[in-house]
Amino acid sequence: MSDIGDRHALVTGGGRGIGAAIASALTAAGCRVTVTGRKEQPLRALVEAGGAAGYVTADVTDESAVRQAIASAVAERGPVEILVANAGAAESAPFTRTDADAFRRMFDLNLMGVVHSIQAVIGPMSEAKSGRIVAVASTAGLKGYRYTSAYCASKHAVIGLVRSLALETARKGITVNAVCPGFADTGMVSEAVSRIVAKTGMTAEQATDELVRDNPQGKLVTPEEIADAVVWLCGRDATSITGQSIAIAGGEVM
Repeated sequence: MSDIGDRHALVTGGGRGIGAAIASALTAAGCRVTVTGRKEQPLRALVEAGGAAGYVTADVTDESAVRQAIASAVAERGPVEILVANAGAAESAPFTRTDADAFRRMFDLNLMGVVHSIQAVIGPMSEAKSGRIVAVASTAGLKGYRYTSAYCASKHAVIGLVRSLALETARKGITVNAVCPGFADTGMVSEAVSRIVAKTGMTAEQATDELVRDNPQGKLVTPEEIADAVVWLCGRDATSITGQSIAIAGGEVM
């Protein structure tokens, strides 16, 4: 594991799944971790379990709320030195049944949520000439998938943001990267499996096999595997890694 040291890390969407795994891994690595999310209960539960030092509630689509939440976290634990922009969601429907509002929802959450979070910390990071920013994107940001056009488009936009911002910050001591998980063993994927079962009559095992058919390892990625990659990117050994989009997908071809 890379040496991170006692730094303040903030993880959006940190109450469950990938976000909670990342928060717990950063805490184990020695960070003071603040988790954010819309619902207080899972955030509080994670803190009580020792997976984070504290929490603040915020909807990442609300720029003002994000700034206020991060200001509160800074007052409690000092400047944010590591930002993991994890909050996101997916919607599934054929393109012909995906209206403009669906695209707006996906871009507001998956792209603008990342933008709002970065904008709230990038100034102090630039002044300190030090910082780590990791966006949790998706393999959907690297390739296309059927019936998820709005989601894919929003995640492609996150990858573009990461590549552009990495160039702007390359000489400011800040790295900006993305991790791109394939289908992971999370509640969001469980919900997708349930929808497939309801629509097709498949068993849950068959539906899961359908989701991972492009993964040569034939399995769901674990949140802990994703967290390990994030911890490495945030460590002192990854100083020269910036502008990258790292697929965590069992060898799936992008």
